[in-house]
Amino acid sequence: MNDYRCNCGSLVLESPELMEVLIRLNRLGRAVRFHLGHIRRQGLCAVSGGGASLGLDPPPVSGLSVLQAVAHWERRFQQCGVSEPGPSSQYIIAHVLGAKTMANLNPDVLTEVLTDKQTQRVWELCSRRLSRMPVQYVIEEWDFRDLTLKLRPPVFIPRPETEELVSLVLADLRVKQASSVTSLRCLEVGCGSGAISLSLLHSLPQLRAVAVDKSEEAVCLTRENAHRLGLQDRLEVHHLDVTADAEVVLRECGPVDALVSNPPYLFSQDMASLEPEILRFEDPAALDGGADGMQMIQQILDLAPHLLTDRGRVYLEVDPRHPELIQQRIVEQRTAGLQYLQTHYDITSRPRFCVLQKKAET
Repeated sequence: MNDYRCNCGSLVLESPELMEVLIRLNRLGRAVRFHLGHIRRQGLCAVSGGGASLGLDPPPVSGLSVLQAVAHWERRFQQCGVSEPGPSSQYIIAHVLGAKTMANLNPDVLTEVLTDKQTQRVWELCSRRLSRMPVQYVIEEWDFRDLTLKLRPPVFIPRPETEELVSLVLADLRVKQASSVTSLRCLEVGCGSGAISLSLLHSLPQLRAVAVDKSEEAVCLTRENAHRLGLQDRLEVHHLDVTADAEVVLRECGPVDALVSNPPYLFSQDMASLEPEILRFEDPAALDGGADGMQMIQQILDLAPHLLTDRGRVYLEVDPRHPELIQQRIVEQRTAGLQYLQTHYDITSRPRFCVLQKKAET
């Protein structure tokens, strides 16, 4: 792309009108270069979606009310092929106004004109969304169950299905805690933002947890979220790879009453079909589970019998093709020390969660 500059050299300009024109052109040139630099940094120059090309996004539109701004950015997202254009616009503008959703705003606010500062901030955040950055990363936080978590790329964004996994684990741990004279302990493999461990700790005041992840960014974010929520005293966080550091995991993380994980479970061949929001911003190592999606799952199954207490349980979120594969592996590996208990279905009626239990030692 050409970089247009206004350079008068040693030309003597006697016309004030011409001088004013050139000054304006010079200012325009600086503005163009600033916006191009911003776009290069945000990755906006070559984004496509549904055949739409972003090109140079116009500067902020001033004088819009809250509702008009929501409609404006919804149209802009729609034109550029951004998924969920309406919710994207609403979440971002609500965030700028200090609310979680538009429904949380006073109705009178909706017709008020945005200030210049608010308009500029909306433009900055919506420009990031135009680069296909997920809304969760744009506003740097998201709700998971009854917690608000800080989020930032490339740490995996917790999905709604995982809330169902937490509910499943909670139900079992509450029953077990009622008959236990000691505090229970759980291990989360692949903690990401800490969503699972922190939700369990928040709901079970007597529980203690250990969380591991091979991503340093994830470990730091989990610790940050734990401190923000006041749960750091009951959570150990370790920067460990359960494959490369298996011996350390066995030594430092057990024994536990429950092992829970939303591991990378996508089949490698399915990675290319993911949305740009996922491919460009989320850590592929948190998604790609290898040829059959079982790479990390198998490692967890191998370690679990050595980490769990008697009748301790493993809870996994998996691809719908995995429950059958996991049951086959358990049958084939008779010395695995685990028995397959149950498959649970997610809200869309797909087999999504597997529960296994350590066999009692005889």
